[in-house]
Amino acid sequence: MMDPSGEHFTIASGDARAAVNEVGAGLRSFSVAGVDYTEPQPEGVRPPRGSGSLLAPWPNRVAGGRWSWQGKDQQLALTEPAAGNAIHGLLRYAFWRPAERTDSAITLEAVAPPQNGWPQPVRVAVTYAVGEQGLTVTTTATNLGSDDIPFGLGFHPYLRVGDTPTDDCTLTLAARAALPLTDQLPGGPLEPLAADDPLRTGARLKGLELDSAFGDCAPAEGDGLVRHRLVAPDGRGVELWAEPVFRWVQVFTPPDMPGHGRGVAVEPMTCPPDALNSGTDLAVLAPGAEWTARWGLHPITSPGTA
Repeated sequence: MMDPSGEHFTIASGDARAAVNEVGAGLRSFSVAGVDYTEPQPEGVRPPRGSGSLLAPWPNRVAGGRWSWQGKDQQLALTEPAAGNAIHGLLRYAFWRPAERTDSAITLEAVAPPQNGWPQPVRVAVTYAVGEQGLTVTTTATNLGSDDIPFGLGFHPYLRVGDTPTDDCTLTLAARAALPLTDQLPGGPLEPLAADDPLRTGARLKGLELDSAFGDCAPAEGDGLVRHRLVAPDGRGVELWAEPVFRWVQVFTPPDMPGHGRGVAVEPMTCPPDALNSGTDLAVLAPGAEWTARWGLHPITSPGTA
């Protein structure tokens, strides 16, 4: 019988290992020296709570699945039926074709074809690679159609620091603003986060319940990368780094991740919820145009290292 996630592709280099799903091309696990830095997915079930998912050609929600492009109204399938929205793109349940593979890297490809609510075909290729610096994820989108098409990208990793309970960890975001949400859709303009806000300086997750969107993510260091960190009390942790195009991040803290209890998803996004309607930070791909972005995970093995 087929696993709901399809085949599981494992890559490794030294002590670093990762696994990727054939269905959805999501990140199944990432560990270094036997320490898990993402929530590993159980066998025989769909990824719980969207764990590890690749979100394209848009992340998060589209209100009512309705949007307009070049003067034409579009109606997407309502893939979040309880709320009546379209959510997380078109490729989470597609079979992705392995295009290239080595011991330490794999590239998977899939096409979002024209369909109700989506007028042009977009090919998405994602490469997962592990090495001394941890995990690097490179995504390239190509417009295969005859007219312009918008594009947004997100990922849905759940971070952890080995067996440390999520409630004992501290989360630090590179975001400098919060996006008010009403029923998980934008409910107002960005609101600045003060420089001393705990989410910018390090917020302990115990008692902090989040399903929240943040924006204005910006580099704070000379290499020009956005950096979010989850750190255990002993200083070990994991850093999610991203190129500056990932100006948005969603944080979600569900209570019921299998085998670990409370979890924390730190979801890098290139655009905010409902971006197909607002247009905020959407890329627009001309016919034949390519667009590429990178993010990754790096263990923090002791205080002050990343």
